[in-house]
Amino acid sequence: MTKLVWRQILGHPVRSLLTVGAVFVGVFLLCMLRSVVVALNAGVDAASAARLMVQSSVSLFVSLPISYKERIAGVEGVEAISKWQWFGGFYQDQSNFFAQFAVDPVELFDAYPELEIAPEVKQRFLERRNACIVGEQLFEQFRDEGWEVGKSIPMIGALFPHPSGGAWEFELAGTYRSATGALDNRTMFFQWDFFEKTAEQTECGVFVLKVAPGADVSRIMAEIDTLYENGPQKVRTTTEKEFQRQFVTMIGAVPLFVSWIGGGAVLAILMACVNTMLLAARQQVHDVGILKALGFTDGTAFQLMLAQSLTLCVLGGALGVGFALVTEPVLVTLLGTFFPGYAITPETVGLGLGAALLLGLVAGIAPAMSSARLNPVQALRGT
Repeated sequence: MTKLVWRQILGHPVRSLLTVGAVFVGVFLLCMLRSVVVALNAGVDAASAARLMVQSSVSLFVSLPISYKERIAGVEGVEAISKWQWFGGFYQDQSNFFAQFAVDPVELFDAYPELEIAPEVKQRFLERRNACIVGEQLFEQFRDEGWEVGKSIPMIGALFPHPSGGAWEFELAGTYRSATGALDNRTMFFQWDFFEKTAEQTECGVFVLKVAPGADVSRIMAEIDTLYENGPQKVRTTTEKEFQRQFVTMIGAVPLFVSWIGGGAVLAILMACVNTMLLAARQQVHDVGILKALGFTDGTAFQLMLAQSLTLCVLGGALGVGFALVTEPVLVTLLGTFFPGYAITPETVGLGLGAALLLGLVAGIAPAMSSARLNPVQALRGT
């Protein structure tokens, strides 16, 4: 059976290569687009129930007075609170854009225990006024451009220009690694005090809270919102999951749109495969007639045609998944700024292989049934 399958496949090399290539492209696109959707939802899925976000009730783009920190910290159940401010700068050129935040360093580590950092790096970051830490992936991206521990990283402040008119100089204390999708590995963090004194800043974008174990999260959220119900700037306290979801909804229906693109690609490939296998069945009518005349059963004819379809589709699917895995580091570099959680997960690999298997079954079932019903006398006559 195996020899017969490969003989039919290799007997029409151009058709077989085109079929494998079509499935390869379809499965690769499916895996890549699925990984983009996973990346968009990574922060939501990895959000911690022990963290809350306090922002302006008007908009995420409206800042809050930093004086709010002290009163919020006094709410029962708040274990740690850190100021966060989006910096919005770039390194040397606007194309070198990545996330940067001014934060309270000690509280940052308290609120994000999953943030892995070497003790000596943490110490340098806490001791040096203009120090910064960057994610491992970000460091690898710019290593060849001169990023070294202890060296200065000049950043052009687009939202917060340096008072001197030049670049902000941050000393690289080292790298960190985030064990979850709540923080990505392509972000720069630097000290709030340095930012506040240099830019003469009196406001911050968001307060990040760590809730004490066993505390009533709903009560804390309601109490914080009540503190500033009458101003001067009303606040809205949300869970980290809801806060992360805001960023996904800000880009509209992109996840749904991307999913539809992947599904459409697979559907187009399915129709092409069905057409290919129907053509193969017509071309093999005489061969099937000979096999049946020699004593092969209808079931064998059915299996032969279905096996051809499965072999072509699974081979193309395996190549597509393999190519997605091989190109993952390249795509992380290209897409990391906008999709920092991009990764080919085991679930995505399973989806790609499963789609290829399903393609083979659906594309091959009709031609296989046609071959099984074929009358050997009519087949040998060529009718």
